[in-house]
Amino acid sequence: MRQKTTPDTVPTQRMHLVFGGELTCLNGHEFRDLNHLDIVGVFPNYESAFVAWKAAAQKTVDNAMMRYVIVHLHKLLEPDSATRPHANEAASTS
Repeated sequence: MRQKTTPDTVPTQRMHLVFGGELTCLNGHEFRDLNHLDIVGVFPNYESAFVAWKAAAQKTVDNAMMRYVIVHLHKLLEPDSATRPHANEAASTS
């Protein structure tokens, strides 16, 4: 999805990181070995991050201990903007 712009606005990046790894337990987010995380990539919007997340998660569907997540990097880089709603961004599962 392309961000709409007007002469008065400049599109902002809404970067998302997708990564995964094996968990230590199913009810948490602690990864067993940080040296073996699968860094899928950094994506310019939630929609493309979600596609990458889904593809990576599907490859490991038989391993219940594997977990892939989407991290909203733009919220970490600009915490004040995290409280403002983004009209063209879907809610995250992370």
